[in-house]
Amino acid sequence: MILIVDDDSSILLSLRTLLRREGYEAATASSPAEAIDFVRVTKPELVLMDMNYSRATDGAEGLELLRALKIFCPHTPIILMTAWGSIDLAVGGMRAGAFDFLTKPWDRRILLERVATALKLADNTESTKAASFNRSAIIGSDPALLRALELAERVAPTDASVLITGESGTGKELIAEAVHRNSRRADKAFVKVNLGGVPQTLFESEMFGYRKGAFTGAVADRTGRFEAADGGTIFLDEIGELDAPSQVKMLRVLQEQSFEPLGSSVTRHVDVRVVCATNANLPKMVAEHSFREDLYYRINLVEIKIPPLRERASDIGVLARHFASAPQFGNVEIDDDAVAFLRALPFPGNIRELKNLVERAILVSGKNLLSAADFKPLANTTPIVDGNTLEQMERRRIEQALADADGNISRAAAALGLSRPALYRRLEKYGLQ
Repeated sequence: MILIVDDDSSILLSLRTLLRREGYEAATASSPAEAIDFVRVTKPELVLMDMNYSRATDGAEGLELLRALKIFCPHTPIILMTAWGSIDLAVGGMRAGAFDFLTKPWDRRILLERVATALKLADNTESTKAASFNRSAIIGSDPALLRALELAERVAPTDASVLITGESGTGKELIAEAVHRNSRRADKAFVKVNLGGVPQTLFESEMFGYRKGAFTGAVADRTGRFEAADGGTIFLDEIGELDAPSQVKMLRVLQEQSFEPLGSSVTRHVDVRVVCATNANLPKMVAEHSFREDLYYRINLVEIKIPPLRERASDIGVLARHFASAPQFGNVEIDDDAVAFLRALPFPGNIRELKNLVERAILVSGKNLLSAADFKPLANTTPIVDGNTLEQMERRRIEQALADADGNISRAAAALGLSRPALYRRLEKYGLQ
């Protein structure tokens, strides 16, 4: 049962007719009081509700109703409906526990997709327990990792937007691939975009494409990334690197699932599942007004937090031995003392740094069995012990990498297993520039 709450009778009739035509059972309420009376007796599977019920447009009634509904049916997803000009109300509703929001006038296809996603995700906890989750290429069994994979397993069969957070080098892209691989879109395109490498001047042409003659040098049509991902999944890595104008454009296409290629007046509609990743602190960026709050809530329907390697130390030995057993190295082995030594390292570059360290040790030593002595000259030897804060260890590791690389940022970043932008952020954080 889907409950529709709106004081406009024409909207109630339209939505009820649309949903029933699609096979859903729908009920209506024309006021907050009617909605509360309904949920006292019947628990709906989903609620579609407006934010305003009087001449006032501040959304106070809608927020009050939302909070009341969450008391009576705390696990029922609620989708808010509001005009684009009142999108701040929707953001406030998301903070209060709403599942999603739609802007009026809505696109019927998008509305039905959001309804199906909300119902599927709410019902998915039980239905996916017996399903097999393909986690190939993701190595480890530490409880911290398994919790992240469990959430990925629950959300993968839905079309919910996913935000994957975690430090650089933790394997966010592998999680994104697993979400796609276990979704209904698995046989469609998985398009990766590193937004940190897309300049503002090229954002529209890269993401939305262009038509021949749109600008000097546009000698042929070009398909943008969103169009290439139609029917599949688009992975937006480094979403925190987007500048303000590009954030506005991104919000529009994520909300409407439509865009116009440069040089064209024809609107393109796409069916794309969005997965984003970042190592930035987006809530802090929102508070500092450097990242749009409405975009944050649009991409953050479900957040999967990937633990850093130091918080899943039991996996370090498994990962190190996996990297050492690669065919190009002839199945090199690592002894237990070496594993114990590796577990004591901070690894600010996480899995990427561990992989680089193992490969360097193999190449430098030339041995088929690596011991702790083979790693010590190549690694940061400051162990994780009480009295050393994480920031102190990370700063010393970065200073050491810079010294070893004679100040070369690219070489230092590679040694740490970080991207250049990630290393620059840490240099700024610790005043090492």
